[in-house]
Amino acid sequence: MFFKGSDPATIDVDGRVVPILVRRHEKARGYKLRLDRTGAARLTMPARGSERKALAWAREQGAWIAEQLGRMEQQGATLCDGGQFLLEGRPTTIRWQADWPRRIRQEGDELLVGGPADHLGERVLRWLRLRAKEVLTAETLALTARHGLSVVSVGIGDPASRWGSCTASGAIRYSWRLILAPPEVRISTVAHEVAHLRHLDHSPAFHAFHRSICPSDTAAARAWLKAHGAALHRVGV
Repeated sequence: MFFKGSDPATIDVDGRVVPILVRRHEKARGYKLRLDRTGAARLTMPARGSERKALAWAREQGAWIAEQLGRMEQQGATLCDGGQFLLEGRPTTIRWQADWPRRIRQEGDELLVGGPADHLGERVLRWLRLRAKEVLTAETLALTARHGLSVVSVGIGDPASRWGSCTASGAIRYSWRLILAPPEVRISTVAHEVAHLRHLDHSPAFHAFHRSICPSDTAAARAWLKAHGAALHRVGV
């Protein structure tokens, strides 16, 4: 059984502030450190141990954390000619030729890119963000209209620790990386945020409404994101 520790501490790793998230575990006999998909350090410690000593030990692991962060960044360099990544849950390969049209187009499981090779990754990233904005906006508006709800705005970003958010004013914002996930996973997240337009909490009523408006299995969608979310966050230039 896990017990949450205090508010996140931090460690400075080569000028980068890395959160340390403490979790107490009744079966832990020592300290264990790992990095999650957001780059935060998750520290597991014994349930009755000293958090001060555990944090001191974690801060001594700066070299290891720096090495792991470096590996994560290298693994993210997938948006290049021949690079592969998930697009709507399907493995997709980037193909580039200078004499192809500059306008990016998808054909089957390939993304065809023409024009100069310079900034190829940035161009693909902009295309993905634009597609995410169009698809997520359309799905959100369709779902809100179907259930008589009103949304103020739909936006995208690249948050480190959440796939979507909804404010009390009715503004919904998503991670653009949802366009990389299978459609049923994406629509479950859309339904989650739309459900917040009626219930701005995670009460039983919210979960019931979420399930009622979602055409896919919400539990399966959460499980997919938990299993594959790290890979989505490593897609980059």
